[in-house]
Amino acid sequence: MNGRPLDGLPAVEVLAAEKTYPNGTHALLPVNLTVAAGDFVTLIGPSGCGKSTLLRMVAGLLAPSDGALRLWGRPVQAANAAGGALSFVFQEATLMPWARVDANVRLPLDLAGLPRAEADTRVQQALQLVGLERFAHHLPRELSGGMQMRVSIARGLVTRPRLLLMDEPFGALDEITRNRLDGDLLALWQQQGLTVLFVTHSIHEAVFLSRRVMVMAARPGRVVDELLIDEPYPRRPAFRVSTAFSAHAARLQDSLLRASGGAVDEALV
Repeated sequence: MNGRPLDGLPAVEVLAAEKTYPNGTHALLPVNLTVAAGDFVTLIGPSGCGKSTLLRMVAGLLAPSDGALRLWGRPVQAANAAGGALSFVFQEATLMPWARVDANVRLPLDLAGLPRAEADTRVQQALQLVGLERFAHHLPRELSGGMQMRVSIARGLVTRPRLLLMDEPFGALDEITRNRLDGDLLALWQQQGLTVLFVTHSIHEAVFLSRRVMVMAARPGRVVDELLIDEPYPRRPAFRVSTAFSAHAARLQDSLLRASGGAVDEALV
């Protein structure tokens, strides 16, 4: 399976990587982060702390100003060139509005030149994983916001990645839909043996999903704390109202308050 460790190597290594933009903005101080294969790690912090910047550097969409990033022991660009290393799910579903669901999911396979018959099989499997096989011939406008995000996740899974990078994918959804997709994501993570690096503004989402939460502080961005959410999977809805959940959320909120100098974004709670 794609999500299994490769010779015991970490899935992600961020080695003193930092980012300064051409206009002089120092977005990230040197960051060190290791994500084991099969882990679920979440980045959380106030707006402007560099969460998305770090995620895009891991994806190879941004080059670090200094330091290095590796996927399974190889430079990011080399790992991506080998194919199937990672998929990126953005904040918006970013679907082609004129194309049917199956065509949207098939897009990365078409770009890779995969034979149509094999691509269609993979699309069907990916849609089954997210529970949308009956909507393959629908247009995006015919789907709810939550269903559109499921399509986006299916498109991310269709390449059979080992690493799934997710940048606040459920932030624009209502709480009920968001909670349901959080549960669906955990099921996919376990079923597919994925490694997930997830960005969120939500303390509660971070606690529910993660094995580890990395707390970042802004101006300039840096990792200032790491919290282990030492709770068993699968995590059911009842976990959200448990004493253990409240204790983890309180610890995470305290860490964020300290990281932000005593003030925390409303969106984080």
